[in-house]
Amino acid sequence: MSDFLLELRSEEIPARMQAGARAELEKLFRAAMAAAGVAVGELTLWSTPRRLALIARGLPVATQAVREEVKGPKASAPEQALAGFLRKTGLTREQLEERDGVLFAVTEKPGRATADVLAEAIPAIVRGFSWPKSQRWGAASLSTESLRWVRPLQGIVALLDGAVVECEVGGIVSGRETVGHRFHSSGVVSVADAASYADDLRAAHVLVNHEERQDIIRAKAKEAASAAGLTLVEDEGLVIENAGLTEWPQPLLGRFDEAFLEVPPEVIQLTARVNQKYFVCEENGKLANAFVCTANIDAIDGGKGIIAGNRKVLAARLSDARFFWQQDLKIKLADQAKKLERITFHEKLGTVAQRQERFVALTGAFQGALAQSVDHARAAASILKADLVTEMVGEFPELQGLMGGYYAAAEGLPAPVVAAIRDHYKPAGQSDELPVEGAAILTAIIDKVDALVGFFGADLKPTGSKDPFALRRAALGVIRLITENGLRLNLLPLFGAGAGLYRDQGVAVNDAADDLLSFFADRLKVQQKEAGVRHDLIDAVFALGGEDDLVRLLARVHALQAFVQTDDGKNLLAGYKRAANILKAEEKKGWEAGATNPAPEPAEAALIAALADAAPRAEKAVAAEDFTGAMAALASLRSAVDEFFNHVTVNAEDQGIRSARLGLLSQLRAATHKVADFSRIEG
Repeated sequence: MSDFLLELRSEEIPARMQAGARAELEKLFRAAMAAAGVAVGELTLWSTPRRLALIARGLPVATQAVREEVKGPKASAPEQALAGFLRKTGLTREQLEERDGVLFAVTEKPGRATADVLAEAIPAIVRGFSWPKSQRWGAASLSTESLRWVRPLQGIVALLDGAVVECEVGGIVSGRETVGHRFHSSGVVSVADAASYADDLRAAHVLVNHEERQDIIRAKAKEAASAAGLTLVEDEGLVIENAGLTEWPQPLLGRFDEAFLEVPPEVIQLTARVNQKYFVCEENGKLANAFVCTANIDAIDGGKGIIAGNRKVLAARLSDARFFWQQDLKIKLADQAKKLERITFHEKLGTVAQRQERFVALTGAFQGALAQSVDHARAAASILKADLVTEMVGEFPELQGLMGGYYAAAEGLPAPVVAAIRDHYKPAGQSDELPVEGAAILTAIIDKVDALVGFFGADLKPTGSKDPFALRRAALGVIRLITENGLRLNLLPLFGAGAGLYRDQGVAVNDAADDLLSFFADRLKVQQKEAGVRHDLIDAVFALGGEDDLVRLLARVHALQAFVQTDDGKNLLAGYKRAANILKAEEKKGWEAGATNPAPEPAEAALIAALADAAPRAEKAVAAEDFTGAMAALASLRSAVDEFFNHVTVNAEDQGIRSARLGLLSQLRAATHKVADFSRIEG
């Protein structure tokens, strides 16, 4: 068995592309080997800013010889059939084998040396590589057929058991020579074989294993902060990115001017992270005037010069941030909000200023739910999006909402108003935290409902996997805000009010309330599936129509799920389905209810009595939202339904008796439909 090393060396590969590149290299290599009949086991994939590496261990020395047989027509078949088979196989009649009167095409493919397979595969892998962005370079780039790569490809190391696998790609010839660290190493590094590759590069100050570099950054960044009496703000994404930017990582701690701490901590962290790839630190739970940068060299001065240079760069960035902060504080949010008339929400849905007008008006729909928070929510709604036109959000769009909260607090607005502005985008995802203050919950619902009503009303709803306006996320957000806070809120009037506000502004939208409710039902099924709630039971409750109170709906669904898992529930469901099937067939024939049976059989009379007792109790329990009680009422029907089907013939010869019994089954169906549409329940 043989070990194979492939290194593809280039100019700097963007850190964000390296994980995808490793996966792509593995995929292409496995596909090429499988096509050639080479068995591949576990692969090792590494990356640095200047190289991708693959190590395959335990490859066979050569592929197995293969004998292939293709069955053809009978020897006595017409010439036309034989000619077609010969064209298909590329053989002559003399090359076919005849067995028991049947012709076979037999081809034998001899085994090939794995080195030869690899020599063919490497150029195909390199040329077939898929990058998010790639380029051509040099004189050859004048041709569209020239090699494309993420950055100019500079070298290929290809070794099988220490021997060079000879190949050429775009003028680059494979060999065993690579290069070490850009500053700590000079000349070429000659690699002996796959086993020595990592150590050969380590000696040249290159840690080729990206996971090793990540571990070093995690540990040393934490150590640097701890040595200064600080706590590192951990950021796994930043660990991975810094590992993708360095081949010999050296985390170093530096300080910035404490005066910059007047800027909100999120701004400082974002400035350090996004622009400079720095970690930040905390002291006693608050942001400290410290950062950790990751150098790519082991400096002889212990990194003092590197820290000083990075400190200057960060100071320039933070100076800009402080300037934005100070300038924004000079303008009240109410004055900023006037500029929103210049910002289009969507070409079919008006401006952001119009959105805020609708937000204010829509707070009136919450007099029953969150009534005590309406005044604060209304005050926030009038300036909810004002921070979109601030200097800070212009520089860092991801801080929208958060910066509005800071500016509102600086103005001295009430804490609930501040929270409503700051948190109205929440939740941003299924696992994101929810706002906790009443006004913030209210504005978060209004913001999402307004968008949903507008985009659905303009027929811009999601299709398939496409959801450009994140409406699925918005609906899930509303569902979480309502259900996790136990809000008693009717969605259909809210949707209607939202659509009416659009039309009052002259924005033409359709009334999409029913479509939206169906959309919410689908999102609710997805969300509740993780909680173990059956989707068919949600369908069964929604199918009754008009149920738009999600808290009440889920209470009914939970009671229904508990009921159908009992013996009474299972048997009643079976009886219901039998009754529903009989009624469906008879209704197609034109049967109409109305007849009575003056002399019912005992089991028939028992069901009449049971329905007379259970149906009103179930209806009364549903009206009182006692869904467990409603299920208990239905459970009392179980034995009567069983006895009826065991002892009574529904399709009696007497038409009047038959019609009366069908009417009894119709009453059973109606009684269950007081709780849920049992026809939607599986099982």
